[in-house]
Amino acid sequence: MSATVVLRPFVIHGVAAVIAGIAALCGPDHSAAAEKDAVAPAPAIDTVDFLPRERLTKWQPGMMAAGGVPIRTAICAALKPNGGTVDDTARIQAAINACPTGQVVQLSAGTFLINDGQYLRVNKAITLRGAGPGRTILARTDGAKPFQSSPGAKPSPLVVVGAALFSSTGDSTSAVGSVALTSDAVKGEYSIKVADADGFSPGQIVLLDEASGAAWQKDPQGRGKIWASADWRVVWQKHDPAVQFVDDFAPEALPTTPGSAGAWFSRLDRPTAETKEIASISGSTVTFTTPIHITYRAGRDAQLSRYTQPHVKNAGVEDLTLTGGDAGNLRFNWAASSWAKNVESTAWLDEGFAVHASFRIELREFYVHDGVWAQPGGGGYAISLSAGSSEILIENGIAVRANKLIAVRSAGAGSVVGYNYMDMSYINNQGYWIETGLNASHMVGPHHVLFEGNYGHNADSDNTHGNSIYLTFFRNHMRGIRATFDNQAGGRIDDAAQSRNGPKRCAGLMAYSYWSSFAGNVLGAAGQMDGWVYEGSFAGGKPAIWMLGWDAVAPYPVDSRVDATTLRHGNFDFLTNTVKWDSAIGSRKLPDSLYLKGKPSFFDDGHGYAWPWVDPTGATKLHVLPAKARYDAGTPFAQP
Repeated sequence: MSATVVLRPFVIHGVAAVIAGIAALCGPDHSAAAEKDAVAPAPAIDTVDFLPRERLTKWQPGMMAAGGVPIRTAICAALKPNGGTVDDTARIQAAINACPTGQVVQLSAGTFLINDGQYLRVNKAITLRGAGPGRTILARTDGAKPFQSSPGAKPSPLVVVGAALFSSTGDSTSAVGSVALTSDAVKGEYSIKVADADGFSPGQIVLLDEASGAAWQKDPQGRGKIWASADWRVVWQKHDPAVQFVDDFAPEALPTTPGSAGAWFSRLDRPTAETKEIASISGSTVTFTTPIHITYRAGRDAQLSRYTQPHVKNAGVEDLTLTGGDAGNLRFNWAASSWAKNVESTAWLDEGFAVHASFRIELREFYVHDGVWAQPGGGGYAISLSAGSSEILIENGIAVRANKLIAVRSAGAGSVVGYNYMDMSYINNQGYWIETGLNASHMVGPHHVLFEGNYGHNADSDNTHGNSIYLTFFRNHMRGIRATFDNQAGGRIDDAAQSRNGPKRCAGLMAYSYWSSFAGNVLGAAGQMDGWVYEGSFAGGKPAIWMLGWDAVAPYPVDSRVDATTLRHGNFDFLTNTVKWDSAIGSRKLPDSLYLKGKPSFFDDGHGYAWPWVDPTGATKLHVLPAKARYDAGTPFAQP
């Protein structure tokens, strides 16, 4: 079988057209749980009266069902760096390989070198732990370099948690042994029926997916025809006639063409997918540990697949800094119920944190910042979910100054991005372009991702490489512009002062982004909305609270289906200074959370913080987000 690299297809689509579009419009620049063996289910909300059932799922991601990230105390090895220019990879890997499960490889303060294309692989249920971020540093000195797009001679990540670095199949998934479902896998249920359950076993991580069923449809943007499913769950970027800088396929190619974009982050033409864990098998019935997040249809050739290697479970990386990786810094590849906690990731090429073909990964109290190459094309993403990765928890962290702060590609089902500070995404040689902030898009397939309690300079869903569906944004603050910061290419980026910068929007959804929900959010900033409009478009050129169905390629058409399928309920904005409700929804009560039973413990850290911190119906609309307080105080890992 072929070995397919899954690190990054350096494909840049739409960038030239986007930059040309904004330039034409804007003119010149103005310049605490113990280790647990058994799974103890934790509460999670799966009903709420203002969200229709098809938009809702049971969000209980990451390590929540196991009582949180385990606290491990047994140390199997304690290592100090070799010092000087002596590489440390082999010695650390030997300690990992020899470490009994449930124990810790402890690294002292100092800088450990991971050079010459080597990387550490955490391949079992242990913890790799440092003395703290900024104190223990894993560094590649022959890898990523600031403001350079080229990797070193032997590109590789610094750490891989999981079964492998590369896929062993002809696509990016390593999924094999696929069997057909004999009836639909119904959203919200736990069991499916398959034609043949041989080869599957309890505890196994598996892939559930379906074929797109796409064909030529009338493009709702008026560009002739587009390759999409008749129900619009899947929209590929392939047009007839072709659209330059937008389409991902050669004229003779389709998403079913081997080697095409149809296999970048999924099995061929099967981008709607999610990873599951098998709880039990009885005859032809396979039961999962968590519910199905969207219906997979036998009529769309829905299938269940296993993987070439078992997923690595219960592995963690904690309390250290990663820098210089030139194929990402930390990757979770074919991993499950694993985590990164108190990890700083900086100066990387590709992704700061990548989660690929994995299940229930948790990133928490992280600080990912300053990728070396803030450009579209995959080289400068802070966080990436891909290849069906599901039920991921990204919580209480900081992501700033990268091209994409988060990209979700054919993945994300049942995932939560909660209580993070996410700001200052940009393109280094086009600093005026305001990139997406809170985002679960950038390839066909993402669905049922929850964004709760975050601060983002905006929330959006891009249509680069295709569409995303059923995203939920709840109790976030979307400011509309970025904080002022220094561009790595030189100069200052100041959206408030530089009129050319845009598109300025608090909440946007690009064309083909359907059935998303915004509830309980606060948009804009008090006393700072002069010149803004409530509903805007890219072609209109004005800062807008809402920009729905927009497109950045001339003639900048608007997809009216986006507005028609977007639910907006109980959001407050500082332009109209009102809370706006959906008149068709009787409930005016907003729960505190859609995935937490009560106040998270990190809101009691430091001097303590009010929760929910975003309160659109309260006298005080915005309190303090702990992650932003850490960033603003210059202490990203110490709560003021």
